[in-house]
Amino acid sequence: MQGMPRRSGGQRHYYRFLWRSGCITTPWRCTRSCSPPRVVVQRFVQQKLYVFLQHCFGHWPLDASFRAVLETWLSYIQPWRYTGENTNPQTDQNKGVPEKWGLFVQENLLMYTKLFQGFLNRVVRIDLVNVKNALMVFRVAKVFAQPNLSEMIQKGEQLFLEPEHVLHHRQHRVFLTPSHGGSFLSARQSVVTDGVFRVKSHVYGLEGQDCQYKQMFGTELRGAVLKLIQIIAQARQTAKRISDHSAEVAANNSFMSWFGMGSPDLNYTFNGGEVDDTGECVKKTHEFLERSLDYLCLIFRLNAGQLSQLMATLGSGQDDGNSRQLPDCVQGENGLILTDLGRMQIINGLRRFEIEYQGDPELQPIRSYENAVLVRLFFKISSLVNERFGGHMEVLCSRPDFLGRLGRHYLASPEVMADGRQRSPETRRTAERNRRPRLSLRTLASYRTLLMLLFLYLFGVLFSFGPISSTLLILTGGFLYGLFITLFGDKLKSQ
Repeated sequence: MQGMPRRSGGQRHYYRFLWRSGCITTPWRCTRSCSPPRVVVQRFVQQKLYVFLQHCFGHWPLDASFRAVLETWLSYIQPWRYTGENTNPQTDQNKGVPEKWGLFVQENLLMYTKLFQGFLNRVVRIDLVNVKNALMVFRVAKVFAQPNLSEMIQKGEQLFLEPEHVLHHRQHRVFLTPSHGGSFLSARQSVVTDGVFRVKSHVYGLEGQDCQYKQMFGTELRGAVLKLIQIIAQARQTAKRISDHSAEVAANNSFMSWFGMGSPDLNYTFNGGEVDDTGECVKKTHEFLERSLDYLCLIFRLNAGQLSQLMATLGSGQDDGNSRQLPDCVQGENGLILTDLGRMQIINGLRRFEIEYQGDPELQPIRSYENAVLVRLFFKISSLVNERFGGHMEVLCSRPDFLGRLGRHYLASPEVMADGRQRSPETRRTAERNRRPRLSLRTLASYRTLLMLLFLYLFGVLFSFGPISSTLLILTGGFLYGLFITLFGDKLKSQ
């Protein structure tokens, strides 16, 4: 009796990978008495690896460290990469999966379908604007988009869905070849029956007899894929918006920003990505998401019309001010509470809270464009004034006449004067405390204000004004400016 032929170098690499990943307790060596490789995989590898991967897909943190688990899965379901038959990976990708691997796909059907569903459940909850997460989606879509692979998976699912009575007579069946009185039809029937038994044994062995199998190309999973396509399209738009905003910020920043003359948004937080998601990373993210869309359409046979309809639905549901809308929330006793939809909107960068400082505006951290000594000095002076004349300020600002409007212009909090809409969740107690009228001198501690005052005093020196005269002129100009805004501010805003 001749021994089994030696495995090729690529197959030895494949089993060496399984041994190093802990799926095989002893390294694979092909001897004269060894079992066929697929028997070894089913007996020693498949069940342990399936349970391990399924647990990881459900419990691994939603971050980029999942890439190690993902590559383990993708390496197992692509054994044809390790056969050594194709030296050019690009040619192998275009050629597709050889037909002889259809048996492997059938015997490992759940490794393709069930784990793909687990991956879908993960990917809809992560930030796809992150280039590392976008790369993982691209890798999975590229693997499943290989020619012939989706057809092999569909064939395996069709065999599993065959009626149960096909298996009842399997033990009492006699396989006859055409030379022994049989027919080619009966031989083909026996092959189909063996395939049904093989797939059902695999699924029931891993999931149990009472498992509820969901088809990878069924209606339910197809709806989940369409939802993922919408999320990918939204993340692609967010990445484009981040790229455009980064370009604008880079163009506006200059040397004068050291004096505080750059962007005045002190509470701005970058939306929809990590710190490294700028420049080339955003371009890579856009490319990965674009190609992922193409691959998913190829896998699930979505035509251009269906894709354009999804994009139109996405476009109609968004507007230019969508990023400024609050996420989906409900009003609670202590403020806004996020719903599940609101969490998904924040994760995917669709909407966000405009995060602002919720404490006392006078106690904000000292900025780089402020003088620390002057900030502390002016805080003590304004605190003494507010403590002593706080009651008079409230009475003045509560008046409905012109003096009340003028008092609200100088004493009310800038956040309240800007607009009354809520930008971030806060408790009612905090909101009421921050809306009290107060005198704030912190603006005078900024280098921009100091530089402007220096220019005004130098301008006064050119016209032979002394320090006292220049100070009176500056105070008069500030009062007249406030008077003008009080009289015509509403008209200017409406226009």
